[in-house]
Amino acid sequence: MPTLANQADLAHIHLLLNHFPTIGTILGLGLFLLGFIRKDVHLKKASFEVIFLIALATMPVYISGNAAAEALSGESGISEAAIAVHNDAALVSFIMMQIAGFFAWLALWRMRRTGRLTSGLTYTVLVLTVLTIAAVSRAANLGGDIRHPEIEGGQYAGLFGDPGVSFLSAAEIKNYVLQNPYVWPACETLHFLGMSLMFGVLMVVNLRLIGWLPGMSFASVHRLLPFGLIGFSINFVTGMVFFIVASEQYTQNVSFHWKVALMILAGVDYLVLTVHDETWALPPMNEAPLLAKLLGASALAFTVGVMYFGRMLPFIGDAF
Repeated sequence: MPTLANQADLAHIHLLLNHFPTIGTILGLGLFLLGFIRKDVHLKKASFEVIFLIALATMPVYISGNAAAEALSGESGISEAAIAVHNDAALVSFIMMQIAGFFAWLALWRMRRTGRLTSGLTYTVLVLTVLTIAAVSRAANLGGDIRHPEIEGGQYAGLFGDPGVSFLSAAEIKNYVLQNPYVWPACETLHFLGMSLMFGVLMVVNLRLIGWLPGMSFASVHRLLPFGLIGFSINFVTGMVFFIVASEQYTQNVSFHWKVALMILAGVDYLVLTVHDETWALPPMNEAPLLAKLLGASALAFTVGVMYFGRMLPFIGDAF
């Protein structure tokens, strides 16, 4: 069973990190607009990188938020309804952030292959980023109502719409999964397929960096990266279903903590693989520089670590 001390630790982590998505996304949008005004492609590229990194950083924010909700549940003076509304808003903003991060990465990958930013992807990222800022701002505002009843129902409560209205409810998702026994096994199957696709792509790409498959240029394996991200997206969606249904079994599981940490590190490696100039120029029969080899080895290690700690969830932490 999770201890109150562990819940409090994660609640403090949430308090430390909960403004990162809002501030980081605004920073990404600011860089984009500055690049648009100055017609500076490098600033736009930097803005996409920031948006992708903030999407990664949002993972521990959302997860620790669920732990904070568990720690506050039943506490005197705390509204369970306010927690539920904030949790639903946070879920929407988290999903929006991940979608924006996906398209930001896709724009970077496309730029790497064609040498320019495509207008379609550029404006897609812009719209998604603006919508994400609205979503994370609403979630942050509603989170303040939990500990600050003096502003609940006041001038700030309706700033981003009716706080009681949400088109996506964690409770409804949980009930649907629990009432339909085919959903969990289907998600498990898709999760395994997504993991296989992601790891298969990363194995080819990173083995080329390490020194295997020397007859292939890095540019030729680079084109496989979107398939790897599709695999990651499948894992993300199905993993979110698992987490929503049994969040209390994940938030206090040390194996899950390691899995999330390694996922973030693997995501950073994924970004570097996408944009690193020296790696991109690697022709057939040429060895990668030492830094690229270390990058490839670490990406493989992080990915194997994610799979290992995912498999160890029932055995390390005794949560299942």
